[in-house]
Parts: sequence; C-alpha cells; structure tokens
Amino acid sequence: MNCVPQLRCLSLNSHAPQSNGEFVLYWMNANRRLSFNFGLDRAIEWARQLNRPLLILEALRCDYQYASRRLHSFVIQGMHDNEKEATRQGHAYAAYVEAIPGQGSGLIESLAKQACVVVTDDFPCFFLPKMIRAVARRIPVQMEAVDSNGLLPMRAADQVFPTAYAFRRYLQKTLTPHLTQFPTAEPLADRTIPRLSKFPSHLFSEHPLASPELLRCESAALDRLPVDQSVREAVMKGGSVSADQCLQQFLDRRLSRYAEERNQPDEDASSGLSPYLHFGHISAHEIFLRLAKGENWSVDRLGDVRQTRGGRSGWWGMAENAESFLDELITWRELGFNMCWQRPDYDKYESLPDWAQETLHEHASDPRQYDYSLEKLQAGKTHDRLWNAAQNQLVTEGRMHNYLRMLWGKKILKWSRTPQRALEVMLELNNRFAVDGRDPNSYSGIFWVLGRYDRAWGPERPIFGKIRYMTSENTARKLTLTKYLNRYAPKRETGGLFGMQ
Repeated sequence: MNCVPQLRCLSLNSHAPQSNGEFVLYWMNANRRLSFNFGLDRAIEWARQLNRPLLILEALRCDYQYASRRLHSFVIQGMHDNEKEATRQGHAYAAYVEAIPGQGSGLIESLAKQACVVVTDDFPCFFLPKMIRAVARRIPVQMEAVDSNGLLPMRAADQVFPTAYAFRRYLQKTLTPHLTQFPTAEPLADRTIPRLSKFPSHLFSEHPLASPELLRCESAALDRLPVDQSVREAVMKGGSVSADQCLQQFLDRRLSRYAEERNQPDEDASSGLSPYLHFGHISAHEIFLRLAKGENWSVDRLGDVRQTRGGRSGWWGMAENAESFLDELITWRELGFNMCWQRPDYDKYESLPDWAQETLHEHASDPRQYDYSLEKLQAGKTHDRLWNAAQNQLVTEGRMHNYLRMLWGKKILKWSRTPQRALEVMLELNNRFAVDGRDPNSYSGIFWVLGRYDRAWGPERPIFGKIRYMTSENTARKLTLTKYLNRYAPKRETGGLFGMQ
C-alpha cells in the first residue's frame, strides 16, 4: 500500500494519538466507499503503525438542510454495500442512521474516547467542514481529515482560478506527479493489520445501529425516518455496486458517443456518474484508471504531449471521446473544489466576479414579463414546455440533463424579480431535488448561470446585461428533444415548443 500524500492530510487538532486506544476510528461521511479512498488508506496506515484494529463508522444525521427520503435512501443503499464488503474482509463496520433529530449527538465523542486516532473525510462544502471541526474541538485524541476528492489534491493550488481555461492550464503543468499517487484498490484486504475479535456493540448502547430492514431500504423502515418524505426515492440506486455498474455501462455503451452526443437529451450519452461521485460511492481515481486502461494509456505518454496552453483537446493523448469526458471529470469537477475550499462564500451571491455583479446590478430593475413563485417553478407550471420538462425530470428522478440544466438556470434568472432571488430559487430546487446537489460541482453549474467561470458577452440584453444568454427556442433548434419531451413534459401540455420567451 502506498503512503497517503501529506498534502492530502489535514490535522484538525493538536492532540497526540492515544497509544492505549482500542482501535483506529475511520469516520466515513463524504467518501462513502471502501476502495480507492485515501481516507481509508490513512486509517489503515495508523492501524498498521499502532498495531490496532480498524473500526469504520458511517453515520447519517436527519436534521441537515434538505434531508429527504431521496437522499437518505441513496446513502443507505451505499451503507448496505459497505457493510457487506467490510464483513467479507473481516473488519468492524457500523452503520448509524439517526432515528430522531439530535439522537447521534455525542456518538463520535464516545467512540473517540476508546480510539487511538480518528480519521475522517475532507470535503469542502455544505455542513461537513463545520461539523468535523466542531467534533475535533471536543475529542481528546488526534483527528485528521483526508482529501480523497479528486486527482489533484485540493490544497495543491492556493489560488482561486477564474476560468476553466486558467485551471486547465495549471493542471497541464502540475498534475503529472499526482498521477503516480493513487489510493489503494482493495485496502481492506491488507492482512498485516489486526481485526477486532468481537464487534464493540457496547459502544453503541445509547446509539442503536441501523436495522437490517433499514439497510435493505424496506419501505416501512424508510417511512419512519424523520425527513422530508415528499421527496421520494431517485430513479437511480445508490451504493458502490450501482456506481460500478453505471461506470461499466458508460465505458461499454456510451463513451464512444460522448463528445458528439452528450449534449443531446434524446441520445443518453452522458455518464450518469455525478450522484455517485457526490456521495463518494465511486472515486475519480478509479474512473480515471478504468478509462485509461480502455485507452491503453499510461502516465509515460504525457511526456509526448505538448499541450500546456489550456486547450481541451490533445492534452492526454487519448481519443476525442475520452479527452472530452476527462475534461468534465477533472477540469470542471475539480475547479469547483478549488473554489469551495478557499472561499467560505462559495454559495453566496457576493462570490460572483465583479463584472457579473456590476452588469446584473445595472439591469436589476429591468421589467420582467414573468415573475413565477417558487411554488409554480417547483411544480413545473410555467408557460415554457421545455423548461417544465427539465424541472419535472429533476423532481421525479433526482437528476436533470446537464445541458438543459444550463437553460433551466438561465430561465430562472429571466423569470425572477432580482438576480439574488434567482440564485435562491436555483439553490433551493437543485439542493432539494438533485441527488448530486450540495456539491462543489453543482455550485459551479449554478453560479456559471450568473457569470462565474465565464466572460462578458454581447450584445447587452435586458435583465441579463452581459451575462451569457440562452433561450428555449435556440436550444430546441440545436438539440434533439422529441423523446425527452414525450417522457418528461407534463401530459396536459400539448402545444409546440415555440412562443417561449
């Protein structure tokens, strides 16, 4: 097993390891997988060094913003996979799901008293950074957070990049050394670390673990969860097993069409991996390795590539479809992590570029033909059939076609009384219904609508000013939408696409 790069390890307090502790605790809360996970690798390093067994805790609270049956079931399906794999490898794994708000309070602190060291995940947004720092202040033992988010360690770059072009150029000059530092494919197979001879059930007497019925996501068990039950399960199933199947299907059936057809809703050429990446059910490292294997690629080939000027193609020396996908997986996805770990206001209007704020301010008082309420938008009851279809897909399935998500956001800007209100609506709808919401990548997409990572465009338009403009009419002319609209447009809407402003 390779050592975890120090650049990925963040010390959260000044305590030393407890040499008399019973186990090393890995508190899994963002990278919810048991393979290709630097956090798990780091916990195993400590277990080997201290000659102590490993205890893996995967916990899920019920009182975070947007907690719903959809998000809970997706995470719990992953817990079921993780329990099976940990048991198969002989390691102690605990799945804890709060049954009432606040019930999990004190669980980590209780376990930490018996632990040598606590290792957790370093994820830069939503409530997780605040939560893990609060816990680190309360426990009497060393606690580390480990970054296993992407191919580039988050803290490798200490500047916020204003565009994908600028970030891509940086990656082309600096990423190569990190391509030799990958997490372990099967870390739990390591036989050099001891196993707990008996599961420490006494440590969970006040915090009962998830029942087998809940881990199987039986309907009655899900019904009892104190979360938003109106947001029903997503169309996709969560967990590492489903993530693996999704990746293999993409590589086998859709990658060969990706560059040309991924923006076409009717063609279904996108990867579908975003929800699994968000909840850590699959690693960007594993995706990269399996793609590279199919391309017969090795890191040595980068030496023959002369692309270091920020261009999207010709960097990797792979086929066009593979390079197009890697630009999304690495450049655009990790650009969001670059922003979120350095800017606490990553989800605030004030984080927009100055030029974007200025032009939106100048046009804030422009008349709006439509000013839809949040309720109308959530229900997909606008005059725009294509927009309603995209919103319906989001609400019913927990996902939205990527290209249409851009149009979706642009129309919300046009239909909101202020740009600040547009941002509030986009965040509310995306974070509540999208399985891949509340993620650095999804914040990038929403803020791109308002000018982040973009440039000023002309001609200047009402409401938008110099912000990039999109219309349903132009989108319909560019894309094939017949099957998409037949599937997602509300049945009562039988009119044509046009006449949509």
